[in-house]
Amino acid sequence: MTVIGLDDTDSRDRGMCTTYVASRVADRVTAAGGHVDRVLLVRLNPAVEHKTRGNAALAVHCDLDPAAAERIAREELAAAETDDPRTNPGFVVAPGAPEEVPDRVAIFARDALREIHAIDDARNLADESGYRHGGRGNGRGTVGALAAVGAWAALDDWTYEHISYREPDRWGTERAVDYDSLFAAADRHYPDAWDTVDRVEGEAVCVPHTPCPILHGVRGDDPDAVRALASEVRSEPVHDARLFVTNQGTDAHLADGELGALEPARGWRVDGTVLGEPETREGGHVFVAFGEPDGPQLECAAFEPTKRFRDRVRALRPGDRLTVCGEVSDGTLKLEKFAVRELNTTEHVTPTCADCGRTMKSAGRNQGYRCRDCGTQSDGKVETTVERDLDLGWYEVPPCARRHVAKPLVRGGFDAPTHPER
Repeated sequence: MTVIGLDDTDSRDRGMCTTYVASRVADRVTAAGGHVDRVLLVRLNPAVEHKTRGNAALAVHCDLDPAAAERIAREELAAAETDDPRTNPGFVVAPGAPEEVPDRVAIFARDALREIHAIDDARNLADESGYRHGGRGNGRGTVGALAAVGAWAALDDWTYEHISYREPDRWGTERAVDYDSLFAAADRHYPDAWDTVDRVEGEAVCVPHTPCPILHGVRGDDPDAVRALASEVRSEPVHDARLFVTNQGTDAHLADGELGALEPARGWRVDGTVLGEPETREGGHVFVAFGEPDGPQLECAAFEPTKRFRDRVRALRPGDRLTVCGEVSDGTLKLEKFAVRELNTTEHVTPTCADCGRTMKSAGRNQGYRCRDCGTQSDGKVETTVERDLDLGWYEVPPCARRHVAKPLVRGGFDAPTHPER
């Protein structure tokens, strides 16, 4: 067996897509007489500042001779958008079965979802492992390529994406997709295929808006379902297509953390208490203080692109116990989902008069309350039950705002009831 890892061939502005390059590599492996077992699409740490778009690395698992695999990888890197100075492609060719990589390579891959690796560390580890590697520019793509090589041994939760590609002469033009057929197909195959559309926002999530070669990418847990859904969408001609095995929708980027010890540029899952009333700020972003009353604290934020999820955050009250998930940056956790563990359903209010039903007035500093008409008195505020717009369990951002690697609630496996967004 041979594993060909690839990364960083695309550009935020100029297009291209590393999945397309990997698909071409797989086609050339087959044309050279090799067999392709699978092509992995591995989403790495989404908080990496220098990522191009979705921070995806690719790995082709095949039986081609390593020397021939290296030649194909080097030649196909020529498709990279290196006119963009932020694009620095790299490849790694590893002999041996993908599940039998050295432990250090598997650890490197696992850490690449939650940390930031140096380019030289990737090169040195590739050399120590006896791997062929190379790149263009500063070769930053070597990091992702090596992580893609180790991913099969490092991770154990896999989903699928069926990607359809456009005819090359259409790249950079407006996509022709019949949205009625897309939304109908998405309904037929949900929940085996998820995050295809956002039904509330009316957005075709699977159709990109960049000048890349992708026409649409359909994700889900069932490979037959994502293939079938893609085939039922009426659109411009499909030039080529491929099924990828991927860690998308798995939450593999999240680590369990503790308040006061959350390193930035990483994804965390952490427990705490709502400490203040949610605040909507300029731009429609919603912030809420979170932490422990006598301990470490931070802000949690639901930014405007998370749309209706912000209403879930606005419904929080001080005293609610939560588990929150998201990336930490500059002392703020960018919410991807949260679980309500305990709801504060009481509050202290000014008492009402039992005789006339009117709200009492303050009788003076530290003198409680009294009804001026009836003369009734109360020593202080009284506790009352508050109706809440939230239930216990997990809430998530809608499909239109979901990160590639974030796990949709509809996939299940969560430790409390779920309230999925469609």
